[in-house]
Amino acid sequence: MQKLGKNATKARATRKISSIHIAGWGLIGFGAIALTTSIIYSSLILAFIGLGLVFWGIIINYITTEEYVKKTLLDTTTLPSLTIIDEMLKELNYNSKAVYLPPKYLREIESNKIYIPKHEGTKLPTPEQILQEDKTFIRNPEAIVLTPLGNELTKLFEKTLNTSFAKVDLAYLVQEIPKLLIEDLEIAENIKIEIENSIVRVRMENSIYKDICKESEKLSGMFRSLGCPISSAIACTLAKATGRPVIVSKHQTSEDGKIIDVEYELLEEPKEKS
Repeated sequence: MQKLGKNATKARATRKISSIHIAGWGLIGFGAIALTTSIIYSSLILAFIGLGLVFWGIIINYITTEEYVKKTLLDTTTLPSLTIIDEMLKELNYNSKAVYLPPKYLREIESNKIYIPKHEGTKLPTPEQILQEDKTFIRNPEAIVLTPLGNELTKLFEKTLNTSFAKVDLAYLVQEIPKLLIEDLEIAENIKIEIENSIVRVRMENSIYKDICKESEKLSGMFRSLGCPISSAIACTLAKATGRPVIVSKHQTSEDGKIIDVEYELLEEPKEKS
């Protein structure tokens, strides 16, 4: 009877995991449809929705199995999505650096957003200005507010650490992020974080995202400021923990892809005009 009970429990667990996998692949399927539709109708919004669905579907399958999603699957499902978004942003003539927004700019503190101005040199608006618009396309000044590539990965970080990055500080990130990425999630073999004034430098070695990050650097210069999924996720965590806008000022992958160097700059929050 005891053996039968164990078998029944194992069977229920297997069915549960299978159901989660079905949901994960369902998200990937819907994401692929959204991406295809975005190409037909040249819809930037559909492209980002599709990317989010595909990426979240991969993450669900990734964290609910004893084996990791094969790296080739991760690469082949993510890289085409990045290319589509890059092409659409270029077509819309958005060439400025993306700014990762801290919680005070957001209606939902657990969300993550980036601000991309239409014209280079445009100053970041105040939190009140962006919250007042509360739209994807902002008119004054002309810009786009989007969910970043690393949004869902950031949420996975918070779930694994059982905390909100909006409630911690930079010292916490320096202490916990390496262990999180190396031991808990096994995303990289080694990670080093250095802080110098308003500059944060991160070096990752043998990350599962190494090929995606290397390929993303071949896209437009503006797109490099968005970062690949892992560097984007770290930018989200920095914006949340420091409460300051963040830009990816440097994104470089070694020739063999084994080392990813990312430099982030913590910006000063704009002041309201008196």
